[in-house]
Amino acid sequence: MKLSFSTNAFVRHSVFEAVECIAAVGYSGVELLADAPHLYADAIADSDLDRLAGILERTSLHVANINANTAMGYYGRDFWEPLFEPSLANPDRDLRQWRIDYTRKCIDIAERLGSPCVSVTSGRPVPGTEPNDSLELLRQSLDVLLDYAVGKSIKIGIEYEPGLLIEKYEEVSGMIDRMDSDALGVNLDLGHSHVLGEIPDTVISTLSTRIFHIHVEDIRDGKHYHLVPGTGDMDFPGIFRCLSDSGFDGFVSVELYTYPNNPRDVAEQSFSYLKEVWNFG
Repeated sequence: MKLSFSTNAFVRHSVFEAVECIAAVGYSGVELLADAPHLYADAIADSDLDRLAGILERTSLHVANINANTAMGYYGRDFWEPLFEPSLANPDRDLRQWRIDYTRKCIDIAERLGSPCVSVTSGRPVPGTEPNDSLELLRQSLDVLLDYAVGKSIKIGIEYEPGLLIEKYEEVSGMIDRMDSDALGVNLDLGHSHVLGEIPDTVISTLSTRIFHIHVEDIRDGKHYHLVPGTGDMDFPGIFRCLSDSGFDGFVSVELYTYPNNPRDVAEQSFSYLKEVWNFG
């Protein structure tokens, strides 16, 4: 396993500053936020991607994942859920198509920057649309995206989260089985799983080789609030043993978007703690 840090903690800094800082702390990987103010795919210039590729090469930092979960760059519209919408399950055909097209652009960015995968979410259940109908729309969107991703040799990981249309491991496992594509798997956020009361070894053994990328943060008292690893009540040594026993050898990315005021400090604290509890490659 290799240790990475997500740039979504650095939203008050440029993506270039974030990558430089993450490399300086000592991480071997970086998860890149495919959203404003970093790599918003509808606005990022080719020259910026070239500059970023140069920094990644110079620092020897590997891209662990392109995080395409949110769409803050789409703000300005009058809508009920600005964080995850427009989603791949949105009942509005045009909005859903926007998200499909946007995710295609994120897949292109992943190919260009050497990321093995792109993460997405289902979005939240939409008032007025039955969950089963939303799941069918999600399936149709994924069907289109998987064809595109396979052609680029990129994998798509669904991230489940409390309160989303797909919010637990059984649901994401069911969607993977239904889609029947080796390019579809999970962006497993272990903090989300902890909030849901899931048993780590059950989750990890069930999802197994379909775990493409890991998010970690700490959780305290069952509240979905991302804390610095080592400051909550999650059993990281036990979790990493489960992952190791399962054969997972990919990137574990620390995700601390909750600390925009001091991202470098929490990156350093997380690195120190996690390197102490597990021998990351």
